[in-house]
Amino acid sequence: MKIYFAPMEGITSYIYRNAHHKYFGGVDKYYTPFVSPGYKWKISSKDKREINPENNGGTPVVPQILTNKAILFSGFAKKLADMGYEEVNFNLGCPSKTVVGRARGSGFLVDLVALDEFFAEVFDDLSGTNVKISVKTRLGLNNPEEFERILEVYNKYPICELTVHPRIQQDFYKKTIRPEWFAYAMEHTDIPLCYNGNLIQKKQYEDLVAKYPTLDAVMVARGGLINPSLPKHFLKGEELDRDTFLHFHQEICDGYLSWNNGDTNVLYKMKELWSYMGLMFEDGKKPLKKIKKAQKLTDYFDAVHDLVEHYEIGEGPRFL
Repeated sequence: MKIYFAPMEGITSYIYRNAHHKYFGGVDKYYTPFVSPGYKWKISSKDKREINPENNGGTPVVPQILTNKAILFSGFAKKLADMGYEEVNFNLGCPSKTVVGRARGSGFLVDLVALDEFFAEVFDDLSGTNVKISVKTRLGLNNPEEFERILEVYNKYPICELTVHPRIQQDFYKKTIRPEWFAYAMEHTDIPLCYNGNLIQKKQYEDLVAKYPTLDAVMVARGGLINPSLPKHFLKGEELDRDTFLHFHQEICDGYLSWNNGDTNVLYKMKELWSYMGLMFEDGKKPLKKIKKAQKLTDYFDAVHDLVEHYEIGEGPRFL
């Protein structure tokens, strides 16, 4: 069973991905936060930094593209192939209202004629290349029954892997997962599948593997941000090592400091990460409050060490 790490905008930067791969591992692919290529495939300096092979080192990375224009997707996919990437991922799962309002992400799922034409043009344009196209999808926009016709479109094309997040766009990340629709996908496609959605406990992972012995992969998202040892916990039952966690944390901080951001900007990024990692610790409200209020890195590090060294680590669905 392969394990992938989902992208989270502003959090799973190359600095985070490299540190996670170095100190925890257990991940077969890390997906970049989505890149939206514009006219002549121009992208932001931030996106350039994320996909630069020199910044990703030996970390197994798959760039993710967000667009509804076939020419932009295939053209940018070729550029990524020239950079050495063997796979690019198409984002049809993002539920953000601003993304959906532009008919991108899960908003593109509402127009199946346009989606079909998109894939036809992309796979035709990329037919002479070796680049593989994978897809991350939701079940639809308004109701899960939409997925039946959506999957029919996917089945027409040589998609190398399909990651299914069994929610509709309107569910966002809060409403209950719809496992019966992942079961539908298992029964109605030959595309290799990856499961994504609220996977945070070893028993959940084991139950999924037992239920679907032919399942290709699973993807961790918020659960992996909460507990970075989660992939190894699934695979080998390993628990979080506190010293390893502190080295991991320090490397992330040092990475952001290398951008010459100064205390304020580094603290902003680290506090955003702690909105997830803080959920791992039982009764850690006092040091977490100090982390949140810290204005200097010295105060911040004192609070982090207090939390990691003195508070119990928990596990359970309550975190999400």
